[in-house]
Amino acid sequence: MSYIKATGEKKLMLFAGRAHPDLAEAVAAELDVELAPSKIFDFANGEIYVRYLESARGCDAFVLQSHTAPINTWIMEQLIMVDALKRASAKRITVVAPFYGYARQDKKHRGREPISARLVADLFKTAGANRIMSVDLHTAQIQGFFDGPVDHLHSLPLMASYVGRRVDRSKLVIVSPDAGRVRVADQWTDRLGVPLAIIHKRRDPSVPNQVQVHEVVGDVVGRTCVVVDDMIDTAGTITQAADALFAAGAADVIVTATHAVLSGPAVDRLKNSRISEVVVTDTLPIPEERRFDKLTVLAIAPLLGRAIREVFDDGSVTSLFDGAS
Repeated sequence: MSYIKATGEKKLMLFAGRAHPDLAEAVAAELDVELAPSKIFDFANGEIYVRYLESARGCDAFVLQSHTAPINTWIMEQLIMVDALKRASAKRITVVAPFYGYARQDKKHRGREPISARLVADLFKTAGANRIMSVDLHTAQIQGFFDGPVDHLHSLPLMASYVGRRVDRSKLVIVSPDAGRVRVADQWTDRLGVPLAIIHKRRDPSVPNQVQVHEVVGDVVGRTCVVVDDMIDTAGTITQAADALFAAGAADVIVTATHAVLSGPAVDRLKNSRISEVVVTDTLPIPEERRFDKLTVLAIAPLLGRAIREVFDDGSVTSLFDGAS
């Protein structure tokens, strides 16, 4: 006989960092597994220590970490977790980053700038990752930054289903807050069978050094406008977009965004705006003090759990989105 047949079976193990323990537990529950036991702590000088408390040899390892604030700490922790698994002889390592850090720095706008989204991908590859899984990347081109498979998951079916149940579709219009989100907004219109509007931002030529005038392209008069975006950071852009829609005659504005970064003045801006509802997912932790009455948080764990299972079973992740790429 010219070969030795292995007696073991494939083994899925889910490892989680400390950034978003609630999401980690929810994904583990979806997979019906326990989180792999690990010991992670900070030394006095801030260095991170990681050790796994049971063997990971030959396993299919999924390393879950949300890149929330302090973002550099949690990215570094995930890198160290990947390195530990590589040295522990894991067979395949998949980085699960529901929110991909530095995704907005995906190209050079001016000279002498970094492309930090590419740097993050290179770091994970160097650490030992074989695959990356993320939800609603800021731009699809980030998939090409990693030298290996990238599973780009979409929250659109989850969020569109929620909005479709809540709003009279005959009065609904989907709104792209800028030119960069038109393709995603178009997918919303296809799914819900409603019209599309776009907010065009341009500089006011009569006011030097001032930012933009917002012009609404499309019919929003008397309609419920659903603004679709990938993230809400400080909420400046999204609240200005809502103001422009109301000025154009919109009856109501609902905002949807996958990632609730909610930095600085975001919560106050959203609470004090005329926006009636803000719909997000829990790809990032949202502490109680950052929650407010208008906020609706949809669970992303079922999607992550199904995607992890498809990867482990060598199935089709694309099938989760009805063939959407």
